[in-house]
Amino acid sequence: MKNLLLTTSLTFAVASAAFAQDNIERMHASTMQSFTPATVKWQDEPILPKGAKSAILVGDPTKKGVFIAWLKFPANYPIPPHTHPFTEVVTVLSGKLGNGMGNVLDKTKGEVLNAGSSFVLPTGHTHYVWTTDQETIVELIATGPWDITYTNPAEDPRKHAAPSKK
Repeated sequence: MKNLLLTTSLTFAVASAAFAQDNIERMHASTMQSFTPATVKWQDEPILPKGAKSAILVGDPTKKGVFIAWLKFPANYPIPPHTHPFTEVVTVLSGKLGNGMGNVLDKTKGEVLNAGSSFVLPTGHTHYVWTTDQETIVELIATGPWDITYTNPAEDPRKHAAPSKK
């Protein structure tokens, strides 16, 4: 528990400093932004299995630096076991999100979190997530460039994407 609190505190401290610096460079101090699920621009999320949508609120996940995104998942949606190159902080905004650690998606070994709950995923930890019987929206705070490495490469949706037409 002590390690989790230390990791969370360090993550927030680093994220806050990077976020503040990033915002100073991108925005005037007097600029205010607000976001609602109805007004953000949802797009298909290319590195997650089909059905996920994302809305980038702050920053750019393809570039170095902290970013904040909302991810929207349909009901009964799984994301297979995978890792990320940087620590992530995930907060459930609506719906329910299951979260588990390990190389096999096993809902009996994870926990289901309700809206208002958060968790920290340390760098390189193999984990998986799933939704229950309802659409779920989460907030992701992470450091870019964001990426995902699926434990089983055959489950990587990028390998099954239709070729783009030029």
